[in-house]
Amino acid sequence: MNFTWSFSSLKEYVNCPKQYQEVKVLKRFYKAPTQAMTYGNEVHKALEDYVNSGIPLAKNYLYAKETLDHLIAMDGIKFPEHRMALNKDRETCSYGKDYWVRGIADLLIVDGEDAFIIDYKTGSSKFADVKQLKLMALMTFAHFPEVMNIKAGLLFITEKNFTEEKYSRDKIPELWAVFDIILARMDVSYDTDTWQANPTPLCGWCPVYTCEFHRER
Repeated sequence: MNFTWSFSSLKEYVNCPKQYQEVKVLKRFYKAPTQAMTYGNEVHKALEDYVNSGIPLAKNYLYAKETLDHLIAMDGIKFPEHRMALNKDRETCSYGKDYWVRGIADLLIVDGEDAFIIDYKTGSSKFADVKQLKLMALMTFAHFPEVMNIKAGLLFITEKNFTEEKYSRDKIPELWAVFDIILARMDVSYDTDTWQANPTPLCGWCPVYTCEFHRER
């Protein structure tokens, strides 16, 4: 597999291999951040600063304070916006170079053999995707060999909704199996230069206007 990936890029490939090729591989088109993405980044930064440095939350983010205070009070070492990466052998490596896969845990708490992973979400919990938690758990098991058990959750801030998962170190092969099938498909796409378009109602927001399925909103 001669490509690098993250959960977001893997998701983009699954949504539409053709768009992935044009934006990520050939870089012929640029996918501009949406208003929701910009808002999400701003919220993440505010929450990170509050947990990491105690910087007061702006008035419009105070709805998250009670939840964050609960997380801060938990036992263990806190790692806000913790960057992790693995090489092709699925061993730890630098986040900046020579990596195969990388990702950022919004908040990682390590307490001996136990760890807690939180991923902040500013959107709706209607289409919650826990695969991101599985990937963060795999990286945590690699980077923190003392950790045996992980509780992880998608924290939908505005809804105060929590989608929880539990993982144990002996389940690592099963967790990797979730990604291996998709990664094998990506490998074939790269090897054969085959990128199938996947037309959906989202085609109206796609920047790849040369695609046969592109349409104006």
